[in-house]
Amino acid sequence: MGCPVTRFPGCPVGLCQEAGRPGNWATADRLCYLSRPMHTIRAAAQHAEAIHSTAELLEKLRIEAIFVGSVARSAWLGIDVDGGAVDVLALMNAPQKNQVAMMAGNRGFRVERSEIEQSEELDLVPLNFVADDGGEVRVHVLLASNALYGRMVSAGRPAQIGERAIRVAAPEDLALMLLVAEDEGAVRRLMTLPEFDRNAFNDRLTSIGLGAVAE
Repeated sequence: MGCPVTRFPGCPVGLCQEAGRPGNWATADRLCYLSRPMHTIRAAAQHAEAIHSTAELLEKLRIEAIFVGSVARSAWLGIDVDGGAVDVLALMNAPQKNQVAMMAGNRGFRVERSEIEQSEELDLVPLNFVADDGGEVRVHVLLASNALYGRMVSAGRPAQIGERAIRVAAPEDLALMLLVAEDEGAVRRLMTLPEFDRNAFNDRLTSIGLGAVAE
C-alpha cells in the first residue's frame, strides 16, 4: 500500500502522520521524498575508485555538483560504469576551478599542466584519476556556466555507490543531454521510469528552443 497523503507507492504508510499535525503537506512530502529507495550505481573497480575520489575532492572544496554521463545512466538505467570518462557538472567560480586542479594533484589524480592550460578558455577541468592497480580513468569536471546547467545541479537526485551518497542528474535532465547526443533509445527508456516527469521534460525542451520535439 502506498502513502495515503502523497500517493507515492514506496513510502511507508503512516510516516507522514508521525511528522506533525494532520495537513502538514510540506513535511509529509519531504518525508516521502527521503523514504524513497536510493538509486545504486554499479561500476568497475577503477571507475568506482574514480567516482569516490571525485566526490570526496568536491566535498572537501564544498563545491555543489552532480554526476552526469555514464554515472547518471547507471543510477537510472542500471548500466555498469566500466569505460569512458567520469563526468561531473559543478557549480564553481574561477578560483575554485584552480583549486580543483591544485588539490586533485595531491589526492590521487594525475594533473597535466598542459591540459589545464589548454582548457583555460573552456568550462572544463580535465583530470586523470590513478587507480590502485595503476590504471587511469579520465575525469571531466564541467563548470555549470549558465542558468540551465545551474538548474540541473540544483535539481540533482540522490544516488549511492558503495557506502557513499552522491548526486546525479535528474532523469529529465539526463534525457535532455542524451537527446542532444542523439541517444534516442536511452531517452525512451528514461521516459518509462515512474519518476520521470514528462511535463518537466517538455518544459526543459522548450527552454532550449526544442519545444517542437515535445509536440
